[in-house]
Amino acid sequence: MRATSDDDPVRLRRARIGRLAGTGRRLGYGLLGVAMTAFFVGAATSFTKAVVAVVVTSLAAGSAVLLPAIVVGYGVRAAERDDRQRGVR
Repeated sequence: MRATSDDDPVRLRRARIGRLAGTGRRLGYGLLGVAMTAFFVGAATSFTKAVVAVVVTSLAAGSAVLLPAIVVGYGVRAAERDDRQRGVR
């Protein structure tokens, strides 16, 4: 008897990791948006130490979160595509 997608532990884990990667992408892009907004606010007014700290911290954190989330997301999609091509579903 072939396992369905509802009870296959690999697929359940892959779906969980895919959701986590999606959350990481949203968080990473959000942090990059905060950095851009802070940068433009600083450019329009003045670059205080606080504005520079927000820009640098948001860029660093956004990049640190976004890179693995994008890579893992591509991996999950590639695994799903491979399953479909092999007829595993």
